[in-house]
Amino acid sequence: MYSDVLDLADFYKGSTGQMVRRLIRRRIRALWPDLAGMRVLGIGYATPYLGLFKEAERVMAVMPAGQGVIAWPRSGPGLVALAEEAELPFPDMSVDRVLLIHGLECTEELRPLMREIWRVMGGGGRLITVAPNRRGIWARSDRTPFGMGSPFSPSQLKRTLRANMFVPEREDYALFLPPTESRFLLASAGPVEELGRRWFRAIAGVHMIEASKQIYANAGRVKQKERHRLLSPAAQPVFGRIAAERRQGDPETKED
Repeated sequence: MYSDVLDLADFYKGSTGQMVRRLIRRRIRALWPDLAGMRVLGIGYATPYLGLFKEAERVMAVMPAGQGVIAWPRSGPGLVALAEEAELPFPDMSVDRVLLIHGLECTEELRPLMREIWRVMGGGGRLITVAPNRRGIWARSDRTPFGMGSPFSPSQLKRTLRANMFVPEREDYALFLPPTESRFLLASAGPVEELGRRWFRAIAGVHMIEASKQIYANAGRVKQKERHRLLSPAAQPVFGRIAAERRQGDPETKED
């Protein structure tokens, strides 16, 4: 179940949300330092982070129908659309980078959503998923959007990506400070973050994975299904009869 878009907007306006935005943006930028000339798509509630990519050719956002939509950016032409998760309004292979945040843990159509992301990504595309860590404190607090939906452990997130035709490449972590509005604690977020990333990754608030598109996944699965159909019990008598006819017609199998 998605958070309401107005609740998400209010969270990011507050001091805790500003801290979250700053820390996660730093990790995203470390994974994607330069997207010059690329087309970037944010899915879920990604607009607080898309301002990073000023060098990109085009930056767009899609917000799920179950969440709702608000205008973005504040000035200029609107670059955000409301869409069903299983029907992204983009042609095949039309984007280079996808940022998925406040989406994976909330969706009720995980596989259709991931298949649509796979479809719209180019062959050399990259996806960053940002999801609440099941072991982290943020997943246990309903005062933030990271406490909504179903959190993932790092291994679960990797399996989810692999099961939906993506190859995990790199991973990172963020949000080691507990959810708080204390100015003193928020001021210490930077040092706490560096300490946590070095020694306490298991309890990070969010887990981030950059994944590439598995280009030959469909062909492999079609062949596997075809092989299963041909070797099914219903097909075995047919193959047995064909094999027997071939043996009868083979000179080496006839008696002298």
